Amino acid sequence: MYDAIVIGAGPAGLQAALTLGRMHRSTLLLDSGEYRNGTVQHMHNVIANDGTPPAEFRATARAQLAEYADVEIRDVAVQRVAGIAGDFVVSLPGGASASARTVILATGIADDLPPVEGLDALWGRGAFSCPFCDGHEHAGRPIAVLGAAARAEHLIGMLGRFVGVITAVPVGEPYTDEEVASLEARGARVSRTPVDSVGRAGDDVVVRTADAEHEVAGIFVASASMRQRAPFAAQLGLGMLESGAIGIDEFGRTSVPGIFAAGDIAHRASLPGPMAAVMMAATAGQLAAVGVIQDLMASQA
Repeated sequence: MYDAIVIGAGPAGLQAALTLGRMHRSTLLLDSGEYRNGTVQHMHNVIANDGTPPAEFRATARAQLAEYADVEIRDVAVQRVAGIAGDFVVSLPGGASASARTVILATGIADDLPPVEGLDALWGRGAFSCPFCDGHEHAGRPIAVLGAAARAEHLIGMLGRFVGVITAVPVGEPYTDEEVASLEARGARVSRTPVDSVGRAGDDVVVRTADAEHEVAGIFVASASMRQRAPFAAQLGLGMLESGAIGIDEFGRTSVPGIFAAGDIAHRASLPGPMAAVMMAATAGQLAAVGVIQDLMASQA
């Protein structure tokens, strides 16, 4: 019986395990090997780690966790979580299981990209969604923004101050005349025809439509949607928010006692959505670990 099982070994799960380990709480960290930034070459906007490859970041964190005798790491994907506070059972492949008094879900979200040929291959390596994470690298360079006009305007408003020429390209259906006028008023060039495919063009990328090819330094996708990567929120009947994220309090507590959530799968109801950033995920993991310790102390465990 562990004090805590942490499911997911991205920044949120790694930090949660570190905090628990430093308080000598027996912790099992389960790593499926799937990460939202798994295709990303370098992390950005992470103080002291700006430009660090995510795989290097995770390897360093795991090496540091190895120094804590109370933290055990297994590379395995969880199949199911069941039980009640003080007695949760996590089902593992091959009929194995592990038990814990508390569980921290840190499984992250998955990005569902619009159905554009070639986009999957570029994701994280030429196509992006976060201006804070990848905007600076495109300063002074031409970019394309793909997707719905409203979200495209938001990205243009953030990036237009420092990137080069921005070309807005619709996905699926053409922009309306009103949307074209609004995007042009933001300073963007606007394609009247939707994107057909995207691909590499040397060090740059190319966006192809029925009547043109736009060669740019990078693509920002305005139509990607997010979903829970793992089924555990549904399995446990956790309270959800309109954003699709798990509802939590300030210390990561979900609607089910003993179940905590951290990272971009969860946020407080006072926020409009999950804060998808490495630093924010790590902070959420630390807060969830503190919440676990509070609950264990209250139960005298």
